[in-house]
Amino acid sequence: MTDRTEERPTGIDNTTGHEWDGIRELNNPLPKWWLYVFYATVVFSIVWSVLYPSVPGLNSYFAGVLGYTQRDEVAADIARAAAGQAAFRQKIRELDVAAVKADPELNRFSVAGGRVLFAENCAACHQAGGTGAPGYPSLADDDWLWGGTPADIEHTISVGIRGQHDETRQSQMPRFLADGMLTAPEVEAVVDHVLSLTGKAPANEKGAQIFAEQCASCHGEDGSGNRELGAPNLADQIWLYGGDRAAVRQTVAYSRNGVMPAWAGRLDEASIRMLAVYVHALGGGE
Repeated sequence: MTDRTEERPTGIDNTTGHEWDGIRELNNPLPKWWLYVFYATVVFSIVWSVLYPSVPGLNSYFAGVLGYTQRDEVAADIARAAAGQAAFRQKIRELDVAAVKADPELNRFSVAGGRVLFAENCAACHQAGGTGAPGYPSLADDDWLWGGTPADIEHTISVGIRGQHDETRQSQMPRFLADGMLTAPEVEAVVDHVLSLTGKAPANEKGAQIFAEQCASCHGEDGSGNRELGAPNLADQIWLYGGDRAAVRQTVAYSRNGVMPAWAGRLDEASIRMLAVYVHALGGGE
């Protein structure tokens, strides 16, 4: 058997004595440049920890010799931005929303600021760009439950829909099947009639009669809706909760009562007005 301790690679005379499967661990010194860089990083970290906030304590932290903190820098940036916007926001508060839109400079400022406000507060439900989702209306088309003028939009944003505000938008559709107002076959007949308004089902005489008796007072005889009541147009191929038979049946039988929060009190007057201008600019405003 060969003595493995006598087998040393040519030119290598410094090992740690550790060997695994014939592989010896060398004990060569680290390159000087690497050591110098390592020592420099150690010194740099110590100096940095002394100058800037670093070591945490039980209730606070070492603030550093310079007393620097990015929180103060960010707060100063925000204060400078707010000061720069103050004049614009004051003008927006003093004018009605139509006048804000009519002023090119204020309109540009409102659209830019409203885009940020929308992303922070509204996009979670209405999606980016106001494209909407099932149960959350699109704000980029020309179909409006409560009106699409800048003033209408501002009022809706301010007071919400079926919310806690004293002036919130209110509408209540009956639960025709759940409350026993219609039987299941009668509900099916009404569903047929509603679908027939957009060519998705043949006309149903019985459904038309029930619709005239139970639904037309809000939705109109032709199903075109009523914005004063928040009753949607049923004949325009635009559906808030879906336009297939199952979705329409669910709506007729059990109703839908979505809620939008009132933003008055959460956002200031200028922010709400800027939001209204931005929403109106999405393309579906009147």
